[in-house]
Amino acid sequence: MTKSLALIALCAAPLLGIAQGQAQSTTTTAAAGAGFPSGTWTIQDENASISTQSLTDRYYVNGLHIGWTSHEGALPDAVANFGHDLLGAGDQRISISLTQKIFTPAATQAINPPVNDEPYAGSLLGTVELIQDTHNSRTVLGFDAGVVGRDAGAEIVQNGFHAIIGQSGTHGWAYQLPSEPAFDVLASRTWRVGVAQFGNGLEVDALPQLSGMVGTTEAYLEPAVSFRIGEGLNSDFGAPLLRPGPSGSDAYRQTRPFVWYVFGGVAGKLVGHDEFLSGADFQSSRAVNPTHAVGQLDAGVAIIWHGVRLSYTQVFQTRRYVGQIGGIHEYGSLAVSAKF
Repeated sequence: MTKSLALIALCAAPLLGIAQGQAQSTTTTAAAGAGFPSGTWTIQDENASISTQSLTDRYYVNGLHIGWTSHEGALPDAVANFGHDLLGAGDQRISISLTQKIFTPAATQAINPPVNDEPYAGSLLGTVELIQDTHNSRTVLGFDAGVVGRDAGAEIVQNGFHAIIGQSGTHGWAYQLPSEPAFDVLASRTWRVGVAQFGNGLEVDALPQLSGMVGTTEAYLEPAVSFRIGEGLNSDFGAPLLRPGPSGSDAYRQTRPFVWYVFGGVAGKLVGHDEFLSGADFQSSRAVNPTHAVGQLDAGVAIIWHGVRLSYTQVFQTRRYVGQIGGIHEYGSLAVSAKF
């Protein structure tokens, strides 16, 4: 775990320097004046215990995300120029986050889990993203770096939390993936397409999205589309999900006093590589065979009020690996963002 923290600190040092630089140039809030980077702060948790299935504590068990997103235009000139040269004109932000994910087999009470069950695994990744918006599109370019395996601290977090709430721990973490460095490059584009307007601000839109990632943890391409009905839909590009779920990202603006919408979407993930299933990239480990096409349905609600965005998404996911039991896998995603 000490090596993990050192690696994350090494990756995060220049990123935190960017955030501190923005804090020094922004003096509109007391927090910024005290060295607290102004912008949008987000905390998000995804958990498989929120499910209609009888067996919940399995597969993708939990994802915890803490992120900071700059105000529009508050980013280093070099990054801004790169974005404009590559993507053209648009409103820009930079986003910095830290995310931990936890994966377990279905047989969590087995000391030696079946070899055909999903391996125990965890990841701890720092991510930097450039977010560039036009009136009807959002492009996200970024990379993440960190660690997969024991040094990600997944066992400590899961069994520690279970001890706090009085549940028995999972017993097979001795067979988790070994620690390895991780690095991925990611990109996505979302389009906002108006569908209908009903007066008094009520409207319907569609959000087609194409996203992809290439790296040590995953390689995939994911087309998706979401439909929303509500008021103030131009405030964002949809609710956030932790990748590889189709995500509207942590950036938003409040375009009316109270913004709300309900939504539903569908996505199809074309998988080239998944370290959490295929096993460690550079060492021997437990492994299963990933399916090369994963379907996903999601539905939820989001509101923005007094600069705070609250969203909840319920996700329904088809089998991720050959021999996966239990049918559809479900998890809930709750995100809270606030501007400072």
